[in-house]
Formats: sequence, structure tokens, C-alpha cells
Amino acid sequence: MAPFAGYDMPISYPTGAVEEHLITRRSVGLFDIDHMGQIEVSGPGADEFVSRMVSATVLDMKDWDARYSLLLDDKGLVLDDLFIYKLPGRWWIVVNASNREADYAWFTRHAPQGLKIEDKSDATYMIAVQGPRAIELMDLVADRKVSEFPRFTAGEIKVEGIPILFGRTGYTGEDGGELFFPAESAERLWTLLLERGEKAGIETRPIGLAARDSLRFEAGMPLHGHEISPTINPIEAGFKWACGLEKDFVGKAAVEAVIAAGPARKLVGLEVSGGVPREGYEVLAESGEKIGVCVAGMFCPTVKKYAANAFVLPAFAKAGTKVQVLIHGKTKEALVVKRPLYVPAYRR
Repeated sequence: MAPFAGYDMPISYPTGAVEEHLITRRSVGLFDIDHMGQIEVSGPGADEFVSRMVSATVLDMKDWDARYSLLLDDKGLVLDDLFIYKLPGRWWIVVNASNREADYAWFTRHAPQGLKIEDKSDATYMIAVQGPRAIELMDLVADRKVSEFPRFTAGEIKVEGIPILFGRTGYTGEDGGELFFPAESAERLWTLLLERGEKAGIETRPIGLAARDSLRFEAGMPLHGHEISPTINPIEAGFKWACGLEKDFVGKAAVEAVIAAGPARKLVGLEVSGGVPREGYEVLAESGEKIGVCVAGMFCPTVKKYAANAFVLPAFAKAGTKVQVLIHGKTKEALVVKRPLYVPAYRR
């Protein structure tokens, strides 16, 4: 256990972080992610308000659609990344734990009079069910087939009477879903999922933060404070695709200025030989010149490689470029590689 965003969180369970990672890749992992926040927006003008506040195009979303987006400040820097669900008569916005209060204040500060913005985080619990057999497990326990929900949509289900908003979304690179339900039912649902998985012969295990990080890293998904943060703009981080440049949104002018000028640095993946790269380690050119810094790094259990994400000068961002990473005062060979290292199952 360790402190994380104001919560006491499991880094790993007795299974161990590497095995937890592999279980999620081959069967089903359960993630207690109640530290995430949920904000609901409703009322007159809610559609236009959400569209202006987030980077992604959202006005084309139909009821039950889900979409990834960024929340930017006026300078075009990333305050947070979000998952947005369009539900009948309301918007359900999932925010990162450490940003919950700041995001809620940001939305509230910009809201026109009459708009209803509610922080639903305390009343709502959140569990992720991820892995190649996750949908099979949910089909067994739910009152309707979640396998009929297309990827990046949501729907309402019940599991033994517990009302659940099921989003076919996730943060691992595997299929599965994220479950939102009344907090008082958390322990009952968690235990039920583990027991029903075991009974059905579906390997189902709890997964801690360490494996969650390695799973998302392999799949090329950002972690706030690392690949994205209030010091990073979407273009240098490779998130132009999450910006609906055909519409107006907070930070758009700044984003367009970066596009016009070209980013001063770019996020790349590195395969590293002879050592474990970590956040803050310097990236050097073969000549020894500092060209960037690692923002995350680890051993990747699926691809069995040591790898890092790093921001480097654009001239060194092309896949195949040889660079070096400074590890404990010694230079280690590295190669710029195409991200993600592990192509998400639903993109194959």
C-alpha cells in the first residue's frame, strides 16, 4: 500500500505486479479505481458548454457514446485528460483523482448561470474489469449482454440488483469496461466479480497500481503528471487527434500557434539496453549533447523490454534514431521506437 492522490492504494496484491500485468493480458484483471472523480453536467446549454470546455469534438456524440478528451487552460496546456460519456439529458465526465477538485472548480468558474455542475465522486464507486475475458465475465453476471455494447459506448445494467453504468472503455490496452455504481455496493460487487469469475473458470484477480501503470505504458496511454501535465501542450505530446480544431474550445488559439510554429519537443518511445530508465533521466544524442528527458520508464512484461517515454528535440524524434539514456551516471544505448509498444486489442 502507498499514498496516491490522497488515497491509500494497493501498489500490488500478493500475486505480484508482473503476474498481475500478465493476468490482465491473458484473462481478467479487477481494478479498484474509486480514486477517479466523476462530474455531471446538465441543464440548458450543457451541450455547448461541454463542447467549449473540452478539446475533443463532442456535439456529434449520440446518447451512450463515450470519448477521450483533454481539458486545457487558456495557454493550451493540459490541465487533465478526461473520458466523456453522453447520457440522456446529461454529461458524465471522468477526471483524474489528483485533479478532481481543480477540474470541478474550473468547470464551475466557466459555467453560465442556470447550468448544473455536480461532483458525484463521493457517492459513486468505480471498478474497471479489463482483459480478453472481461466481457465474457460481465455477460455472465449482468442482466443484459454488455458484449452488445460497441467499444467506446456505455449502457445501464444491473448485477444482482446493483444499478451500474457500464462504459466499454479502459486504461490497459485490453477490452473490458469501467463500472460506475453506488459506493455502498462496492465490497459486494468486488467480491461477487471475483467469486463468479472463479466459479466460471475465468482467471480473475485484483490488480494494483504498479501493473496498471505498466499496462497503460505499453499501450501508449498517458498518465497525468508524466506524458501530459500543465507544462505540456497536446501537440508535443502527440494529441492533436484529441483536439477538434473545427470548433472553438478553451486553449484553441494557443494550440493552433504551436501547430503553426512546430512543437519545441516531441514525445517519443525509447527501447533502452543495459538498464532501467526512470522519470527524470536525461536523454543524450550520440555526441553526448542533452536532447531531452524521460517522463516515464520501466520494464514492460508483455514485450519483455526496458522502455521509456521521453520528450526530445524534434530532430531526434524519428523512429530508428539512436540516442543514449543517462542511468546512474553511465550512458546506456537507446533507440527511438514507434509507440505504442503493445497495440491495444480493440485496434487490431
